[in-house]
Amino acid sequence: MQFYQEYVTIETDLILRRDSMVLENFDVNLQKYAKLLVSTGINVQPGHTVVIYAEVEQAVFARLLVKEAYQLGASEVIVQWSDDEINRDRLLYAAEDRITTVPEYKVQEMHYLLDHKASRLSIVSKDPDALNGVDTSRLAKAMKASSVALKPMRVATQANKVSWTVAAAAGSAWAKKVFPEAKSTEEAVDLLWNQIFTTCRVYADDPVAAWKEHEETLDKKAAVLNKEQFAKLHYTAPGTDLTLGMPKNHVWESAGSYNAQGEHFIANMPTEEVFSAPDYRVADGYVTSTKPLSYNGNIIEGIKVTFKDGQIVEVSAEKGDQVMKDLVFENMGARGLGEVALVSDPSPISQSGITFFNTLYDENASNHLAIGSAYATSVKGGEKFETEEELAAAGLNRSDIHVDFMIGGPNMNVDGIREDGTVVPIFRNGDWAI
Repeated sequence: MQFYQEYVTIETDLILRRDSMVLENFDVNLQKYAKLLVSTGINVQPGHTVVIYAEVEQAVFARLLVKEAYQLGASEVIVQWSDDEINRDRLLYAAEDRITTVPEYKVQEMHYLLDHKASRLSIVSKDPDALNGVDTSRLAKAMKASSVALKPMRVATQANKVSWTVAAAAGSAWAKKVFPEAKSTEEAVDLLWNQIFTTCRVYADDPVAAWKEHEETLDKKAAVLNKEQFAKLHYTAPGTDLTLGMPKNHVWESAGSYNAQGEHFIANMPTEEVFSAPDYRVADGYVTSTKPLSYNGNIIEGIKVTFKDGQIVEVSAEKGDQVMKDLVFENMGARGLGEVALVSDPSPISQSGITFFNTLYDENASNHLAIGSAYATSVKGGEKFETEEELAAAGLNRSDIHVDFMIGGPNMNVDGIREDGTVVPIFRNGDWAI
């Protein structure tokens, strides 16, 4: 996805008016949501530089976020806009040398943000089908070029050098995909906003306090897993029999994190996961996806992945097969895994019964794995490592990409295997057993 920089002028009238409103107090709750993301998500402090990534359709919401950030003392708030149709046309028609090369000004912009330790707030709302029909080879080349050129930002983010939060807004095309039975686009958008507000605890009298309580619940599970330091994890479910190694001194993380400046932030809102990184050198068996993957404007379904000696040796998909193959075999390090995450099937997002066609939401309804790069924070002291080689030596996969795919469900069991071979149940029938 390509972005450009724009500075937003704050208007006094920020009320979103629509002809059809299903939600009561929508404007009040949208304001609460904006305040939550800025104050608790990226935790803006006086003097911060903030960059917000948003679709042009979300201009009203972006203005609220900008205003909230300035009110908390931000020195500068930058908005980088994107648009599904413009991005699609670029990938369809732009000269190939322009989609396979990232302009120098983009690279300089990235370094500006890194130099100013900019907090990053990404608002996802795009159409899951936006790039259907675009030549898969052009998609793969464009994605690879961006990943390589902007790698320093990804590395800094995965090492928590800066604060970052990914959250959602109800895009119209996305809403219609999730709620095809809605009588109108407006109704679909309202239904999706309702899910966003519900899962992000916006309806609570005090959303900040509600999030603190939620963090504490997930922290307890992470603490148990960190104490155990399992040598391996064994996943079994229909279509899945997979054993993963875990690095020595691995770290399980939950909702909250701390950046290099010691400031607390929440990377994903909503979140229901406890996550770490497997040892990319140890993975054997096979796994089958349980939810669609929305990747690069394409829906990929029915994914099956086979591993041997830590590497993906075979991958297929019932829908989006070539996109999946390009993802794995055309990107550096994408044959290894960079994340393992545990999510209870009885979690609120899973129990909603809704497929969101959006990784932020679907990954928080399901156990999942990530193809590609691991977070440096997944091993003790990893955020202080200075080279890719140090991270790799610790068992953390290095790659130009990081893409989650969902594997969990009510029939999944997960066992932890200790160094002495003792087997300890972690999940039974899709829920915590530890």
